[in-house]
Amino acid sequence: MSAVAEQTGAWLEQFTSQPPAPAGLEPLRDAAFARFAELGFPTTHNEEWRFTNVAPIARTRFAAGRKGTAGIDARVARGPIQLVFANGHLLTRPESLPKGLEAGGFADDPAAIAQHLGKHAPFAQNAFVALNTAMIAQGAFVRVARGAVITEPIEIFYLTAGMAEPIAAHPRALILVGADAHCTIVERYHGAGEGVYFNNAVTEIVAGDRAVVDHYKVQQESLSAFHISTLAATIGRSANFSSHSISLGAALARNDVNATLSEGSDATLNGLYIVNGTQHVDNHTVIDHAMPHGTSHELYKGILDGQAHAVFNGRIIVRKDAQKTDSKQTNKNLVLSDDAVVDTKPELQIFADDVRCTHGATIGQLDSEALFYLQSRGIGKAQARSLLTYAFAQDVVDRIKVQSLRDSLERILFEKFHEHAE
Repeated sequence: MSAVAEQTGAWLEQFTSQPPAPAGLEPLRDAAFARFAELGFPTTHNEEWRFTNVAPIARTRFAAGRKGTAGIDARVARGPIQLVFANGHLLTRPESLPKGLEAGGFADDPAAIAQHLGKHAPFAQNAFVALNTAMIAQGAFVRVARGAVITEPIEIFYLTAGMAEPIAAHPRALILVGADAHCTIVERYHGAGEGVYFNNAVTEIVAGDRAVVDHYKVQQESLSAFHISTLAATIGRSANFSSHSISLGAALARNDVNATLSEGSDATLNGLYIVNGTQHVDNHTVIDHAMPHGTSHELYKGILDGQAHAVFNGRIIVRKDAQKTDSKQTNKNLVLSDDAVVDTKPELQIFADDVRCTHGATIGQLDSEALFYLQSRGIGKAQARSLLTYAFAQDVVDRIKVQSLRDSLERILFEKFHEHAE
């Protein structure tokens, strides 16, 4: 038996025994599993996965997440517009919604789901997207009507509770934002318990012409979990899209963020990853300027301690017809330990001649002069290190517009760095 067949064979039973596909999606699921069986899980021989070894996922036999909800409600902080998924199953949905907003599951509008799902996050070259698509069941569906302005954040909360046996969940979300509409989307991934689990998530966002979409993803999986996610955003003409990725948990995490811009689009991708111990986090981003007059800004910052490993690969593509593109990408890493490792690779692929594109990456330690200055003012060395580390992360946190989310992240960071200082 080949290595690919051995890896994918373990998923065949789960694929064939899952409930029927949502209306109209059975051909998509079948095609996706066939492609997953051909691809197998990526190895470090694959350039896109050179620094991230997913063998621990490939060799673990995962069971499907059960629908049980015991004790889960107490772990979820309720918001006014919130979808809650527990172990991959839709648990609760909003009782009332503002005008112009739909938020529920894939069964709410099968026609819209069949029309858009899988069109923005292709699975032909990505085994994890193929596996997620093959396991599509109860996904999150959000639609904002043309011209609607939704002032409250729309939150999708994924809680996975580790059990005695390893479990897998495949969260899927489709978010359709009409022309001239405004909204904020918050995705939270939270782990409970000590068991091993695997979250394999895919989110597709379609922003209509002149729409404004502010997206946040906060990953706080348990430290024994695996987290693989793909965000694919298709951005309409003169639309404004921003995404902020915060990675704090998981033993192994991989975040793929892909944004395709139209004429006059504006995209912002920000990220913060904080890892220690033996944690591994990999951020791969692609900003595709497909049309002229597009603008993009990207800032990813990482803090590493212990024997942690971080990977950043940021690719900016400027197509032949995408003249007048303006793009800037920055990756900064703060390494607090001699054993932590960072692999960073910014990329520019430019096929147009009238553009302005820059990129840069840095890996460094705390500023010794700043440390000395704080210590000369009576601040202990450990506390001074904590303050400087907090300030490094604050640059990304300050860009978060949702006050409640920013406050909660500031508390998390304060506690994390305060503990480190003690």
